[in-house]
Amino acid sequence: MEHNMNNCEKIEELHHFLARYGRTPERPALSLGVAEMDRALGGGIAPGALHEVYAQDWAAGGFAACLAIRAAGARPLFWVRPDYEALEYGALHAQGLAELGGRPENLFLVRTANTAEALAAASDILACAPVGALLLEIGGLPRALDLVASRKLNFAANISGVTAILLREGAEAMPSTAQTRWQVCAAPSSSGKDTWGLPSFSAELTRNRLGPTGHWRVTWSPEDGLFREPAHEQRAPNPGLVAAAVFNRPAEAKRRIAF
Repeated sequence: MEHNMNNCEKIEELHHFLARYGRTPERPALSLGVAEMDRALGGGIAPGALHEVYAQDWAAGGFAACLAIRAAGARPLFWVRPDYEALEYGALHAQGLAELGGRPENLFLVRTANTAEALAAASDILACAPVGALLLEIGGLPRALDLVASRKLNFAANISGVTAILLREGAEAMPSTAQTRWQVCAAPSSSGKDTWGLPSFSAELTRNRLGPTGHWRVTWSPEDGLFREPAHEQRAPNPGLVAAAVFNRPAEAKRRIAF
């Protein structure tokens, strides 16, 4: 009887805990700047959730960084990566983050010995509500990153409200509990002859728990931290480069004029 009473008390305490802390508050979606993309996402990227970015080339890291910058705002941004990521894909540079519109003073880089330690660090970071966003970079197909690990990351993000971006390089899509999944590669940049142009991406939304998917070509604006649809340049023809209209000019008459 006493044992059953204790169990009932524990269950009641658990119900109380879930009622108080288990329900995530309503958090407004963060607009990404492109109307069609925002509509598919239900207003924008969902904060306090896990989002996956699968790399089709080197540009995916930039796209993931842009999402993290947008989600973090003025709050801290944690970038977690195992040591082998730096060897394979290069080291991070604060100036590059600044050129994307991020705040290097708010960037915290966490390097770990392996994937398991990276996941453990990510879980600790996601438990801190003051954090703005987490960018977790994991390449390949490590055993530690399975469906259970994905579920833990998404649950921790839901509880704290910290947005988690999982960057997957050199990997194929696998089952997960992510809110969205993106396949990203570079796109041609619209620029003048004297500038590099804004970062441009071909972003395909292949998974969306709200339903709609889509494929967009977007550019990133570092000034306001939003994506834009690329401007279609319509240049007027240059009269000096246009051939004259064709008309009848007999060869015999041309020779008489020449002589």
